[in-house]
Amino acid sequence: MIKSTQALHRAIALAGISALALTACTGPSGGGGGTASGGSAGGGAITFGTTDKVVTLDPAGSYDAGSFLVMNQVYPFLMNSKPGSAEVSPDIAESASFTSPTEFTVKLKPNLKFANGHALTASDVKFSYDRVVKIDDPNGPASLLANLKSVDVKDDTTVVFNLKAGNDQVFPSVLGTNTGPIVDEEVFPADKVMSDEDIVAGKPFAGPYTIDSYKKNELVSLKSNPDYNGLLGKPSNDSAVIKYYADSNNLKLDVQGGNIDVAGRSLTATDAADLDKDSKVKVYKGPGGELRYIVFNFDTMPFGAKTPEANPAKALAVRQAMADVVDRQAISDQVYKGTYVPAYSVVPDGLPGATQPMKEMYGDGSGKPSLDKAKKVLADAGVTGPVNVKLQYNPDHYGKSSGDEYAMVKEQLEKSGLFTVDLQSTEWVTYSKARTADAYPVYQLGWFPDYSDADNYLTPFFIPGNFLKNHYENPTVTDLVQKQLTTPDKTERQKLIGDVQTAVAKDLSTLPLLQGSQLLVAGKDVKGVEKTLDPSFKTRLGVLSK
Repeated sequence: MIKSTQALHRAIALAGISALALTACTGPSGGGGGTASGGSAGGGAITFGTTDKVVTLDPAGSYDAGSFLVMNQVYPFLMNSKPGSAEVSPDIAESASFTSPTEFTVKLKPNLKFANGHALTASDVKFSYDRVVKIDDPNGPASLLANLKSVDVKDDTTVVFNLKAGNDQVFPSVLGTNTGPIVDEEVFPADKVMSDEDIVAGKPFAGPYTIDSYKKNELVSLKSNPDYNGLLGKPSNDSAVIKYYADSNNLKLDVQGGNIDVAGRSLTATDAADLDKDSKVKVYKGPGGELRYIVFNFDTMPFGAKTPEANPAKALAVRQAMADVVDRQAISDQVYKGTYVPAYSVVPDGLPGATQPMKEMYGDGSGKPSLDKAKKVLADAGVTGPVNVKLQYNPDHYGKSSGDEYAMVKEQLEKSGLFTVDLQSTEWVTYSKARTADAYPVYQLGWFPDYSDADNYLTPFFIPGNFLKNHYENPTVTDLVQKQLTTPDKTERQKLIGDVQTAVAKDLSTLPLLQGSQLLVAGKDVKGVEKTLDPSFKTRLGVLSK
């Protein structure tokens, strides 16, 4: 629920977290009778390795890549995108369209059912969205539904989403994000997150796969679901296994030795470079969208609002001095061997509307650090003596190289003589919860986009009640985010997106460091890998075969 006084702004903005225009959202979805790769099903098992971790299999309680990797295979969605595209279309829906400015009507395909035999009806759809909003878990996707007023069931196959703000042309895209999995109302509780074990036992799955066996963050065995009737079609393999690794080196060795078919997130840059020379495997790169950055908690960072020495001007100076000192290019070259490149904006370079305001505003004005500039900004704000920064990073979710990355950040800051850095690390399952509870004054985060649109890097971070939970608010930024979401003219919208980036660069709610591309490594006998490296940024195991 929206508690901010800027409720309308937030409702409009958050509803557009994946700002794609409404296209191909009416009429039959097609593809339900074929396979995900366009061939015939029946291929052998596919084993997919990753260092990502599952927080929870309950859609109401997670908004992370590791959990969504599994959810995207086993739950049905109203809206989805075909492999190779980011364009949203009906998935288990027969049609989906605006029937008034504030009504989005979805007609389900007939005779849908879950793997446990329960019928999948419009009542399950309403239940699924109502519980996400009601539970409002701090690590869940409820904020994406801020523009949703209510959900009405018209009959067993017809559901109407009533919106607070009309003409929200990005709402169909929101239905394909982490908010989108449809769950079984006969299995899930309405008011609390369900345990993974109980979910697996209840078999509330109606996606391309069902879960055959489950050992959390060790091994998930998936079986092709013969009753799935959606956009993605039947999987090109009979079954798939997701294997979890604590160490990316073991992930590399297993794909190299043929013990797994595909290695996903996250291999180190050195590993990827080595594997590129190995004739037994192939390295695939997809559209870039990953952003890595430092988050400042405006309450608990040095001179933050709830610290004994609270001083907004000094807190800003600390953020600015860190931006002046950090050397992104050195981190890119030495840690990531160029597989990640410097980021000088909150929107990755290459997206429509992307600019690089931080390149000119901080450091020497060309992307390199400037110690003199950092000294001056601190002195002008009256900050004396080295500033102690408590900096937290995560060693497993963003890859093994995070340790080297943040060791370099610490070294760069301390070498300036302006900072002392208390560097700590925490495993992801704890990290993802602690960061929203003000546990970390300054910390690492990464963003894996829902869709390839600049708004996906703006709305979640820079409006009241944002996903970061870092207590940042700026009414001017909120207004700009709202305007870019509701401006149909592409040229004007891109200008507004640029204005948002400039305004945010002045405040430095986050300090972008690097941007990278999608990377998968597969055995030479694996087919379909390139089809899951598309601008939708969704890993689909159903397109893989061998």
